[in-house]
Amino acid sequence: MSNILNEVLAANDVYSADFGDKASLAMPPKRRFAVLTCMDARLDPAKFAGLAEGDAHVIRNAGGRASDDAIRSLVISYKLLGTREWFVIHHTNCGMETFTNEIIRDLLANSLETAEFDGQNWRDVGRGSGSRAGEYVEFLTIQNLQQSVIDDVERIRSHPLVPHSIPIYGFLYDVKSGRLIEVPESTRIGRATL
Repeated sequence: MSNILNEVLAANDVYSADFGDKASLAMPPKRRFAVLTCMDARLDPAKFAGLAEGDAHVIRNAGGRASDDAIRSLVISYKLLGTREWFVIHHTNCGMETFTNEIIRDLLANSLETAEFDGQNWRDVGRGSGSRAGEYVEFLTIQNLQQSVIDDVERIRSHPLVPHSIPIYGFLYDVKSGRLIEVPESTRIGRATL
């Protein structure tokens, strides 16, 4: 067994021993909102948005992008579980800014081992075969942080399964200060119209 596995199981033992009334939390989020944000380990949505267990839905993926699956989750969050407001939150110093579709596709074609980043460029250090299957994946990389928030809010707002009554807010999380910084154009695009 790995050390990480042991640490996770030990932490779960401590957590579940004091689970208490969390067993009675309702399935719908109590505060009726959802957050779409990045999977980056430096982001803790519960802390930066003041959430307790059961308060809100948090949907995470690489970059916090409005992928088909993220929109699927938001639609379920609204339609079946009653959320009424959504936040799209990208962040500064995002790893999704460090590569393009072409870079990751080339790295994957060479090797499936983990690549190295020197602060400027990615380098494949792996051995063994790779796969060209990455050519069929849109990795949703980020070239401009503010524009990526605007684009994602716009994509969600214009989706035919998203009601116009849901306000969608756009923010950047600053990894150096912990502050949420509004992207005004995205919030304007995401305003509720009903």
